[in-house]
Amino acid sequence: MADQPPSASEVPAQPADAPSLWQNGSFRRLWTASTISVFGSLVTRMALPFVAILTLHANSFDIALVRSMDLIAGLAVGLVAGAWVDRLRRRPLMIWTDLGRAVILATIPIAAIGGWLSLAQLLVVAFLTAVLTTFFDVADNAYLPSIVPRRDLMRANGALAATGSVSEFAAFGSAGLLVQLLSGPFTIAIDAVSFVISALFIGSIRVKEPPPPPKADREPVMREIATGLRLVIAHPVLRALTLASMAMAGLWGVFGATWYLFAFDVIGLDAATIGIIAAAGGASSLVGAVLASRLGRRVPVGRLLIGTMLMAAVGHVFIPLAPAGAPLIAIAFFLLQQLVADSAATVYDIIEVSIRQSVVHDRQLGRVNATVHVATLLAQLVCTLGAGALALYIGLRETTFIAPLGGVLAAIFLWASPVRRMKQIEPADSA
Repeated sequence: MADQPPSASEVPAQPADAPSLWQNGSFRRLWTASTISVFGSLVTRMALPFVAILTLHANSFDIALVRSMDLIAGLAVGLVAGAWVDRLRRRPLMIWTDLGRAVILATIPIAAIGGWLSLAQLLVVAFLTAVLTTFFDVADNAYLPSIVPRRDLMRANGALAATGSVSEFAAFGSAGLLVQLLSGPFTIAIDAVSFVISALFIGSIRVKEPPPPPKADREPVMREIATGLRLVIAHPVLRALTLASMAMAGLWGVFGATWYLFAFDVIGLDAATIGIIAAAGGASSLVGAVLASRLGRRVPVGRLLIGTMLMAAVGHVFIPLAPAGAPLIAIAFFLLQQLVADSAATVYDIIEVSIRQSVVHDRQLGRVNATVHVATLLAQLVCTLGAGALALYIGLRETTFIAPLGGVLAAIFLWASPVRRMKQIEPADSA
């Protein structure tokens, strides 16, 4: 198998009368598992900072550390995960990582009951959970083409993103209220249960997965990792998309390190209000997910990707402009950020993942996914920790002004590459 993805010839757009995804029982089970798991994960994403802030009285750098654990874990194991995902069957790996995350997260409410919950434990739990999440995510993206025809990948990714957006709306809308009613640690218990249910649904999938390569054909792990790196670096479209994704990851890193404390300390909002604002982002993401495949067929893909990055940059300008003395106006600005930036980012994510799944061979896809994953994590980690530290010196509001630069930089990377000339996704034949 060649190290570089083959150049694909242009193919006609997907026919409008293609059969429904929902006739595919395996996809329905994967979709159900994903919906349940995403809901629980988003509840935890909201609850972990609240545990640190409300229970452990964390400062901005502490919050940055908590949010950085998943980034550090992804960097530590991401490339290795890609190599192993290409060696193993993906479905059993996804089941065991789901169950492992359930066990690890369950230690937080147990520690809260015992009275020995600490920031150190929060960091360890966040790290170990993120290690398993890295393996799951790489396997999940590589597994989808095994149960969905490649002509349907954009629709499948759009469907998964749409229900993920509904989960985001429901999870963020309820997480703040759950934290106030149950406390952060017990809210995280919901996530532990969700991973068990997700594992059961994935276990019910019976489609025969393409066999992994025999042991005799495997190369050393480091050589396979190097192959994944070469695939991304050598392919001009993959390279540009990865650079753009890194720039956007930096944007979200600044956002994650500053937004919660900015809303709490500067604007004076409570957990329930912040949850409702975040839920609006889920509704916005749903709109983006519903429109992504339609826009991908009607608008040249390159222009669409560049436009979404610029929209994300504009959306994030609203956060630092929110006035401290007028909470209702500040809430309106926060809602504008969620509505504009989240929908744009969702469209970009669906198109970008669909391109990657289409142009990369099946048993190279895990390594390519892992390479992109690690690259974006590195950018997000640097920006998260940098923003958390910078906010201590120049202030939260001033630091949030940096975030929109990520969207602008992403658009520049795409404009300066062959992506700008792309009219549609050009699939390669599966290996």
